[in-house]
This record gives sequence, structure tokens and C-alpha cells, in this order.
Amino acid sequence: MSPSSAAAGSPWRTLLPVFAACGAIGLQAGVALPLVPLALQREGVDKLTIGIVSAAWALGMLSFGTRIPQMAARFGAAPSIILAVIAGSLVMVGFTVTSGPVAWFVLTFVHGVVGGVPWVVSEIWMNVVVEEKRRGRAMAVYAAMFAFGMALGPFVLQVVGVYGPRPFLTCAALAVLVAVPLLPFWKTSPRIAHPHDSGFRLVIAAAPLAMFAGFSTGAGEQVAFSFLPVYAVNAGVPAETGTLWLSAFVIGNIVLQWPIGWLADHADRRVVLAACALLSTGLMLLLPLVPAHSTGVIAVVMLWGGISFSIYPVGLALLGRRFNGGDIARANTAYSMLYILGGLIGRPLTGAAMDAVGEPGLGWTLAIFYAAVGLAALLALRRAG
Repeated sequence: MSPSSAAAGSPWRTLLPVFAACGAIGLQAGVALPLVPLALQREGVDKLTIGIVSAAWALGMLSFGTRIPQMAARFGAAPSIILAVIAGSLVMVGFTVTSGPVAWFVLTFVHGVVGGVPWVVSEIWMNVVVEEKRRGRAMAVYAAMFAFGMALGPFVLQVVGVYGPRPFLTCAALAVLVAVPLLPFWKTSPRIAHPHDSGFRLVIAAAPLAMFAGFSTGAGEQVAFSFLPVYAVNAGVPAETGTLWLSAFVIGNIVLQWPIGWLADHADRRVVLAACALLSTGLMLLLPLVPAHSTGVIAVVMLWGGISFSIYPVGLALLGRRFNGGDIARANTAYSMLYILGGLIGRPLTGAAMDAVGEPGLGWTLAIFYAAVGLAALLALRRAG
């Protein structure tokens, strides 16, 4: 199946398997992401070290990210995703037989190498087949499906617990759910083009606002999943309840993605991007002022999740409008890598800020990231088009 024929036929139908896979990937991530930070905190590890270990996933993805389009072009989109998630499940098993920051840094790094593949390839798949007039909504559905899976993750932790080998083995088993909807498309998934002259710097320079959107969302979301449960526990909330804050974060994402995606298809996407970023800035400044045991904190976290993560699909829509052919594979990969780089920088910075000034350091750090992308979007409005 070629990209053109897929797009000319039924693009929404072509996207169904990748939407389903994204939901399963989100479920696995929702279970996995809080585990290492909470386990390290239980062992008395400082927050800066927790941030560094969590950032190892980003290092792994960045070390392999530029090779993902070539891998997808050679082996196919569906086979690449399926093989990668199986490898990732084996890494999760590794957490059950090791302990300590050094060993878990190595395992988290390896998980980043294989874990970036399904994410990047699925986004290339979507941008290859979707029509421009529906791009914002398609990316919104993708984000909502991923968020829905992540929202279920903490509820799974309520059943299997947050400590010990059981949750890691559960993550390994959940990888099977990613493979299932893609198996029928092993040979028929969209063809991904990959020119040999992979000019990643050129595609970043060609769409700086979209790339900065990916970077800022990476900082916000990865910090949330690494430190929001830690923030809750330090504020006196039980660990299991703290993981439910993550459910509130992604439920907000699910609820708000479609209306914001619709808006991105009917208004200037730069305006939508600026509004999401600046509203997120205000929510981050508000978070430390809301009591942790109040219902108000859940409302703030839900709005933060929905509005801030909308920056990501709006940025993807900006990206898809600008690139096509082999360039879209490079652009999507660069976008995902900048998302990862945002987390790589944001998590240690946030950990250090929380060590220095306490829990408000989380909101204050992210407010800077969101305000910067909001300002960039407003400045971009001065240019035509």
C-alpha cells in the first residue's frame, strides 16, 4: 500500500489500527512510568538522581532515534512496531531481577532505545495517510487514544500495586496488546519513504515553532509522569492515590483533545498553540497554591493535562502541513526527539528545583517552558501564512 493510495482511499479506516495500538502503548506507559521513580523514592534516593534515572529513557531514544525512519522503511511500519514492543517487554522483566539507580539507569536507557520505535513510527504512519483538512482532528484522536490508555494505567496499579516485581511483569504482558491490532497489517501498513540524506537539522530549522512545541510538551508531560506522584506523596497523599493524579492528568487530555483538535482545523494553529501554552503557564503557577487534599487540585491537574498536552498534536498538525514524502519521516522523528529532549532537560531541572525550593519547584519550572513556547507562537503570528 502506498501513502497516496491509502490517503485516497479511506484514511480514517487506515488509521484505526494505529489508533488502537496507541491506546495500548498508552496503557503500558501509564503503568510503567511511575514505577521507577516511586521505587527509588522508597529506597531513599534523592530527587535529582530520580530525575537522572528517569531521563535515561530519553538518552536511549535520542541515541537511536535518527535510525528509526530507516528501520521503518526497511522492515515496514507494523513489523517495526511489533518487534520493538516485544523487545521492550523483555526489558521490563529485567527490572524484576535488578535493583538500584545504576542498574535501572541502564535498563531505562535500553527501554528508550526500543520504546521510541512504536511511538515515532505510529506518528509517521498517521501523517503519511491523513488529509490536511482533518490533520488536527486526526492528531487529536491519536493523543486522546494514547491518553485513554495512560488514564487506565494507574487503575491497573491499584490492582497490582506499585512496588515489587508484579507491576513490571504486568507492563511486560501489556506489550502484547500493542501488537494485536497491528498483526493483520504486517504486510499492508503504509510504505514509509526515507531518503539517504537525512537532514534532521534542516527539518528542524524549517519548522522551528512546531519543533519547540514538541520540546515544551516533552518537558511538561515527562515531568508530570516522573514527579507528580512524588509531589503528591511529599504533600501527604498516599502513593496509590498519587498515581490517580496521573489519571486526572490524562482524563483532562482525553476530554479536551477533540475540541482543541477541531479548533486547530478551523483557526490559525499558531493562535491555538499560543493559547494552550499560556493557559498552561497560568495553571502551573496556580498548582502550588492549591491544597493537595482538596478537590481543587484534581481540577487543576485535569486542566493542565488537557490543555498542555494539546500543544503536542497541534504542533504535529503544523508539522504535517509543512512536510511530505520522505521529509515527513525525518520531520516526525526530529519532532519526537525534541519531545524527548524536553524531558531529558526538564526532569533533572525539575528534580533539582524541588530539592532546592520544595514542591513548588515543579510548577515554577514548567511555567518557564510553557511561557517560552507561548511567546514563540505569538511572535510567529507576525509572519504571514
